[in-house]
Order: sequence, then structure tokens, then C-alpha cells
Amino acid sequence: MRGILVVGVSAFGAIVAVVSAPSAGAETTANQARSFSETTSVGVHNSYEKATFPYFADALDSGASLLELDLWTNGGGPDWLVSHMNPVASESNCVGASNASELRSGPRDQGLHGCLADMRAWHEANPEHPPVTIKLELKDGFTAGYGRGPADLDALILGTLGDAVFTPADLMGESYSTPDAAVTERGWPSASEMTGKFLFELIPGTIEEGNPLDTEWTDRQYATHLRDLSSAGLVELGAAFPAVHRASPGDPRLDRYTDPGIRPWFVIFDGDALDYTSGAADPQWYHERGYLLIMTDAHKVAPQIDGTHASEAEASERLDLLAGEHASFITADWSRLPNVLSAVLPRR
Repeated sequence: MRGILVVGVSAFGAIVAVVSAPSAGAETTANQARSFSETTSVGVHNSYEKATFPYFADALDSGASLLELDLWTNGGGPDWLVSHMNPVASESNCVGASNASELRSGPRDQGLHGCLADMRAWHEANPEHPPVTIKLELKDGFTAGYGRGPADLDALILGTLGDAVFTPADLMGESYSTPDAAVTERGWPSASEMTGKFLFELIPGTIEEGNPLDTEWTDRQYATHLRDLSSAGLVELGAAFPAVHRASPGDPRLDRYTDPGIRPWFVIFDGDALDYTSGAADPQWYHERGYLLIMTDAHKVAPQIDGTHASEAEASERLDLLAGEHASFITADWSRLPNVLSAVLPRR
């Protein structure tokens, strides 16, 4: 059956096409025309680990819509370190490539500078790539005293990737004063309008959250930083989106952040899939407002499946299940399932 093509102009000024009847490739076309918040796709936990992908370029090539880096910001080295549990040395699959020919050569174990350089080299070779969300878990939080504070992160990301980054300022445009206002009143751009973009999401790390002496976690610090940049007319300098970490009932920003001025800077929410599917938090609440909802450990939802070695059928069924539970992204360690990693479903 031949589809009917409807062409229009989105709120972001781009021409989009929607195919109204099923045909070969129709669902892919429809997904590209949907708002970025109206799709469900798959990410890979700890994508920087060599056991997960030999090189970070392999992670980027995998088709995954979300990739994760763990960062350490202490004085253990000269860079933002990338590793799971080593706080004083990077243990990563990043090589710091200067061009595409170097993406799988040279020494690995580079820090954030190297991972961003790999993204840049890969982006230049694949400028029309689907949008990729980069989740940064700051294991021990920001450490501005070592040159690793919010402004330093902005400068590093934007200085390396430039206009390949989709920023809070891009979301807000000229019409909205906060990301929340932009999302709830107009919505996100379409997936096709996000082509060639990286979106950076920040969450507080496990060490930071377990440190009783750390009262200013990554999420609060970075949201405050964005609010202050906006007040100074410099919001375009902000590179990332802070996320509310872990599920809780209702609007989790109300209890989490005593400063009401930073709450509208959160439009991404990130927590365990079990919590969003067991009644601890209502995932429909996020969907109705256009917020992005990242469900981690997707394999643990009943019936539990293997988090690393699930079959393609099992992982595909899990994606479909959680698309119906309003997830924007689901994550596990399914790095060897390219057909699943590149799948995009309507968020329902």
C-alpha cells in the first residue's frame, strides 16, 4: 500500500514529513517526524568499558541511542578520568582520535578529553547520524578546585563538539526562559531535527550520593549553574541537561530541590525501570508533560531476562513492553544486539 505523504513545518522551523499509511520504511519515517520525546530507544550501560565495546567508536557505530561515561573529577590525574571504579586512572575504550582513521588505533584508557575527541572524529565522518544521548555519571561530583566544575565541563564539551551539541539554549530558543517552559508548551524538536546532535545528560554518581559530606550533588549544582548563566544572559554557554536521579512519586523535583528557581531546569528523569513499572512512580506523568524518562536496568522488569546475554527476541520484547510504559530510553548491557540497539519505537 502506498503511503500518503503529508509535509509541514515544525515549531522549530524544519520541514518534516509524515507517512500516514504503512509501507516499506514507513515506521522509520514516522519516527523521524515524531517529537524527540515521543520515541523509545535503547542505550548501553557503561559503554566506555573495553569488555562492552573494544573502542568507543564501536559504541557509536552500534546504533545505540544512549551511551554512558563514568567520570571522576578528583586530583588523581590531569583529566576528567573515565572509569568504573578506579578513581585515579582512566580505564576506557577511548583513544582521543583526531580523525576517523584513528578511531581504532592508538592507546586506549583516555579520559573525557579523549572520549569527546572520538565523538568529534566519528561525527565528522557521520554528520547525519541519529541523535545520541551521552549520559555522564559524575562518580564523585564536580571538583571545581581542580578545574573540573560545571563551567569547565561546558567549555570542554562545546570546545570539542561545537554545534554538534544540542543544548538547553537550543531547546529554549528565543521564546522560552526555561527548558520546562519549552517542553511543556511547545515540546521537543522532531527526531529528524536532532540529526547529527549529541545531547549530554548529567546524574550524580554513586560515590557522591553515598558521601555524607557532599551536600551539593551534581544535579543541583549544574541546574543552579544553568539558572545563573540564564540570569546573566549567557545560557548558550551551558552544554548539558541535569537529570533528576531515581524515581519518586508525583513531581520528584518538589521534594528534591528546595530552591524552586532550579526546578524548571530539569526535563530529564533517570531511574530504575522496576520503580517506574511497579507503582513507585507513575511514568505516564512524565510522558504527558513531554519529559524524557530513562529507565535503567530494563532487564530486571518481570519477567527478568539476562542483562548482558538476552536473546534478540527477549530484548526486543522488553523494548516494546517499556515503550508501552512511557520510557524514552531503556538501558542494559546488550552491546551485542545491534538490531535491538538501533530500534526505535513509538513511546506509548
